[in-house]
Amino acid sequence: MERSHSGLVRRFRKPLCPQGYREFKSHPLRRRLAEASALARQSPLSQITGNSGNFGETKSAKKRKREKDMYYVYLLTCADKKTYIGCTDDLKDRLSRHQKGFVPATEDRLPVKLASYFAFPNKYKAYEFEKYLKSGSGRAFTKRHLM
Repeated sequence: MERSHSGLVRRFRKPLCPQGYREFKSHPLRRRLAEASALARQSPLSQITGNSGNFGETKSAKKRKREKDMYYVYLLTCADKKTYIGCTDDLKDRLSRHQKGFVPATEDRLPVKLASYFAFPNKYKAYEFEKYLKSGSGRAFTKRHLM
């Protein structure tokens, strides 16, 4: 228990596992649950044969999965000569939705043209970069180097 400046007493919960929060992933029950869920995701055939579950998957499907691991920050030039900045994990699909008018932010500014894009393996880095490009110094960077 700890006493705060207002005089109220706070009570803290005990950690979820004996080792504390940081070691929770290595807790035996957590590991057993992860193994059971991985086994449940496999097909019955792969449990018998021992295959990884990618039986019959084509090379293009594997390539699409790898492409999904990338996150893109993209810049569009709209009909009113303004720039739209966005982030997605499927650039082709997002661009087609912009061009068809399914995105409210650009539906009145058609046609749109892809000016440039950046690929990131980490989703959070991509969103941070998008946020930077939408800031004042990011807009100046865009005008100076990308447009």
